[in-house]
Amino acid sequence: MVRSFRVFLWALILAATAFAPASAQVMRSENIEVSLVPMHRWAAPGSTAIVAVRQDIKPGWHTYWRNPGDSGGATELTWSLPPGVSAGPILWPLPERQPVKGLMNYGYSRQVYLPVPIEIPASAKPGSTLPLSVTVLSMVCSDEMCVPDERVVKLELAIREAVPSLTVGEGAAIERIVASAPRAADLDARLVRDGADLVLTVRGTALKQSAAGDAYFFPFDGGVVEHPAAQRAEWKGDELSLRMKAGGAIVAAGLTKPVKGVLSTPGGAWEITADPSAAPASSKGDTNILVFAQAALFALVGGLILNLMPCVFPILAMKAASLAASAHAPRAARRDGIAFLFGVLATFVVLAAALLVFRAAGEAAGWGFHLQNPAVTAALALLMLAVGLNLSGVFEVALPASGAGSRLTRLPGWSGAFFTGVLAVVVAAPCTAPFMAFALGAALLMPAPMALAIFAMLGLGLALPYLVISLSPALLRRFPKPGPWMERLKSILAFPMYGAALWLVWVFARQAGSEALALILAAGLLLALGLTLWGWRQIAKMSGRRAFGSTMGAVLSLLAGFGIAASATLLPVAAPQAGSEETADTPWTADAVAAARAQGKVVFVNFTADWCVTCKVNERAALANAGARALLAETGTLYMVADWTRRDDRIARELERFGRSGVPLYLIYAPGKEAPEILPQLLTPGIVADALKRAAAGREAS
Repeated sequence: MVRSFRVFLWALILAATAFAPASAQVMRSENIEVSLVPMHRWAAPGSTAIVAVRQDIKPGWHTYWRNPGDSGGATELTWSLPPGVSAGPILWPLPERQPVKGLMNYGYSRQVYLPVPIEIPASAKPGSTLPLSVTVLSMVCSDEMCVPDERVVKLELAIREAVPSLTVGEGAAIERIVASAPRAADLDARLVRDGADLVLTVRGTALKQSAAGDAYFFPFDGGVVEHPAAQRAEWKGDELSLRMKAGGAIVAAGLTKPVKGVLSTPGGAWEITADPSAAPASSKGDTNILVFAQAALFALVGGLILNLMPCVFPILAMKAASLAASAHAPRAARRDGIAFLFGVLATFVVLAAALLVFRAAGEAAGWGFHLQNPAVTAALALLMLAVGLNLSGVFEVALPASGAGSRLTRLPGWSGAFFTGVLAVVVAAPCTAPFMAFALGAALLMPAPMALAIFAMLGLGLALPYLVISLSPALLRRFPKPGPWMERLKSILAFPMYGAALWLVWVFARQAGSEALALILAAGLLLALGLTLWGWRQIAKMSGRRAFGSTMGAVLSLLAGFGIAASATLLPVAAPQAGSEETADTPWTADAVAAARAQGKVVFVNFTADWCVTCKVNERAALANAGARALLAETGTLYMVADWTRRDDRIARELERFGRSGVPLYLIYAPGKEAPEILPQLLTPGIVADALKRAAAGREAS
């Protein structure tokens, strides 16, 4: 109902604009600048010139593609041209997907060129100019409001006999847009209704450049598909099968006529016309089983390697303490091993289900998405602090069935092992080990049951070493017998947890700013005080004494700490300050990459996040040292950073384009090559140096 009202409201705005009298004043937005720019400095008589409507859009605002999606309105052009001069349709660039409060729009942000072919008559006189004028009507919208913007822009286009040269600065950008604009290709497309879904099957040699990865269909007309719903791609050689949720127009009237639109794949984008078909054109079972088996195997191997990633080091401390405690009690060790496995599997499946739900709703979420939320980061930091204080003996965790004066233990029974498994997954989420990238990327393109099974295999790989040890009496006998050394070990193992808490506080500060940092530090101080008083209460209770003061102090301190932590997460996100680490390198944008490549530069793109420990280790070892910086300068490489610490749907979509669901991802664009080289997820200085030298050698050869 809410969605229908929003669509109706947009329709009213557009209708009011369309039917306003000629003398009516249309509101002009201060959030967009519009200009008319030529691709070439002049045009020859009898030729086709390209001019572009350039829209410079304020951050947080956007305009729309020819099909705006669930709301908004496409940019409209009304030309006023000299006799004999005619304008063609807009060569629409591929749009961005813009999720807005449960809806999905298609449009453009920041800056876009809308090229238009202009037919120059043969009678145009060299040395003259042609006055071109166009009225541009745009809907300029943010997440909260939309403003119609109408303005007239003009251009004096010079006429000369000579071969025209590109306009300085903007000509190359327009030329790239024209070259990459979706066009018709030799592709056979069929569309079939399958219950509540539409299955688009496309075949053709042009698809061989893609062979795998994400794909998306942008229909020219609304109501064909449910725009916010996920589109799942399955590849078989040069054949693509894309499953989409049918839109309202198809549900109401059926699939009765060809459907036109743009198909976007990693290898390119094309205009297609999909003819209705009576039955699905291809079977999906053979490909699904093979890809699923491969992805499941990669997930298992990736989970095993994940145990060696820096993210998991704090949890290894907890695992070591638990193994040492139960090493000479085989029954307890087996119980703990199985409980740990269940904790890992359950958490992986829950996180995977949440990720799939967000993506089905049109959100550009990826692996580790929960750590992009400052509230989650703050909660995990305080939890790590509490676990460290527990291991240090500040307080104990009582067994659920224990009464007054019963024994206490820091990680009680199966519940402690299960909780350790939960923590292992939550903290390991910032890491992506080798083999994980393919597995997770494939899982997000599969049906939900298969995707959940692949995530479960990843969890099995993570828990397998611990499970094998806990089920093997021979391995358990190698552990020393219990004794006072165990208490000292627990105290030492508390420090990795404190380190994890400090790291998460640093990530939180990067996400929320210095004021929030002060609050979360105060919350941590009160949490430590409250747990210390709670530990005094436990000691007094075991001695048979009353501890009313300690109990009240602990409760008040904990409540105050949680309140301060909650208020820290509610502060507005601070903008990065000039000169900060975040702005030290060139920020990544697709346009910036294209501009640098047009100038013949080598481009290194680092997709990273502050909560990704693997990313930070790689940067320290191979990217941020003096040798790496000198090599970047020597090879003339432009170093760009795509920072995913805070949510950024543009970065999420770019990761999807390369079959990834998380960071790190390292790309090197070499001149003369369309596709970038993808570096391994674990970097060394040698790997980076070799890749940069190859890219620079390619530039010299071209």
